[in-house]
Amino acid sequence: MSAEDRRRASVVVIGAGQAGLSAAYHLARAGFVSALDPSRDGDAPSFVVLDAEPAAGGAWRHRWESLTMATVNGIFDLPGFPKPPIDESAPSRDAVPAYFAAYEQHLRPPILRPVTVSAVRYADADPDGDLIVESTSGVWETRTVINATGTWNNPLLPHYPGQETFRGRQSHTRDYVSLEEFAGLRVAIVGGGISAVQQLEEISRVATVFWYTRREPVFWEGDFTPETGREVIAKVVADVEAGNPSGSVVSYTGLSWLPYAVAARERGALVRRPMFTAIEPDGVREADGSFAPVDAILWATGFRPDLAHLDPLGLRNERGGIQLTGTQVAVEPRVHLIGFGPSQSTVGANRAGRDAVRALRKRLITADAI
Repeated sequence: MSAEDRRRASVVVIGAGQAGLSAAYHLARAGFVSALDPSRDGDAPSFVVLDAEPAAGGAWRHRWESLTMATVNGIFDLPGFPKPPIDESAPSRDAVPAYFAAYEQHLRPPILRPVTVSAVRYADADPDGDLIVESTSGVWETRTVINATGTWNNPLLPHYPGQETFRGRQSHTRDYVSLEEFAGLRVAIVGGGISAVQQLEEISRVATVFWYTRREPVFWEGDFTPETGREVIAKVVADVEAGNPSGSVVSYTGLSWLPYAVAARERGALVRRPMFTAIEPDGVREADGSFAPVDAILWATGFRPDLAHLDPLGLRNERGGIQLTGTQVAVEPRVHLIGFGPSQSTVGANRAGRDAVRALRKRLITADAI
C-alpha cells in the first residue's frame, strides 16, 4: 500500500468497550477531533477508534443469556453520561450494549466498525517516530496507540493428555449460552473463577456437575470494603509496574459468597475436586487414579489479555509480562494499555482512559507532535 493510501490520526484507540469509550471521551474533551471528518483542520490533533464488534457493547454482547444485571459485579457509569435505571432482571448482554449504544449516540466518537487490527508496527527506527496500525479498514499512521482490547478474544484453553480423544462436548466460557444445553448430562466444569462458579450453579440445576480446579478456591469471608479494594489494586499495580504477568481479579481477591455461590453450596454442587490428570474418550482420569465418566467438559478457565497485534513492537519481557508506568508501556511510551491489569474493572477502565489521555497529551505537546 502506498503512502497516499494511508490515513492518519494523532491517536488510534483500539477497542470500544468501557475503556475505549472512556479514552474517546477524554480525547474529545482534550481537544482532539475526529480523524474521520474530511473538513477538519489538518493541523488539529485527531483520533479514531477501531472496534472489532459490529455494534456497541464490546464483550458484553457475548455474555451468556442468564447473566442478568443483578448477577454482574456492578457496571460503573461511563464518563459524562450516567446510565439510566436498568431492570436488575435484564440480561447483561442486552442492557449494557444498549447503554453503550446510547452513549455513542450522545458522544458521537469517531468509531469505525467492524474493524480488526492485525498488527501495530514501527514506521521506522526513529525512537520518537510514527507507529503503523494495520487493520481491515486499511493502514493508519499515528503518534500514539491506546490499546483497549480487553480479553474476550483470547480465551485460555489448557491442554491435557488425551483431550483430542474425548467423544463428548468440549466448550469454553466464551461459548456458553444457557444451562439448557447441558440438561441431563454429566458435566465437568473446570476453573476457579467467578464465571466458573456462576456456570456451576446454573448447570447444577439441570445436570450432574463435577467441579475441578488446580488449587483450592479461597472464598472471601466478610465485607469487601473500599480499603480492601485499594489493597487489591495496589497489588495488581505492583505486578504490572514490575513487569510481571498479572492474573485474574479473583487471583488477587478470592471468591465472594454472593447469592449464586451460596445457592451452589446449598445444592451440594460446590464440592471441589483436584484437577484430573488425563482425558479419555468417555470421561476423565481423576487425581487419585479413578475414572469419572462425563458427557461434557466446560473450560471456565478464563482469558488472557488480547494483545497479539502488539507483538511486532516487542513489548513483552522474558517473563511474558508487559511493564507499565501508569497506563504507559515502560519500554514504548507511544503505547498505552487500558482495561489491563489494575484497570480491568469498569471504574478502573474509566480512570485508565482519563489517565492515558493526560499522559499522551503531555507527551505529544512536549514533543510538539500535534
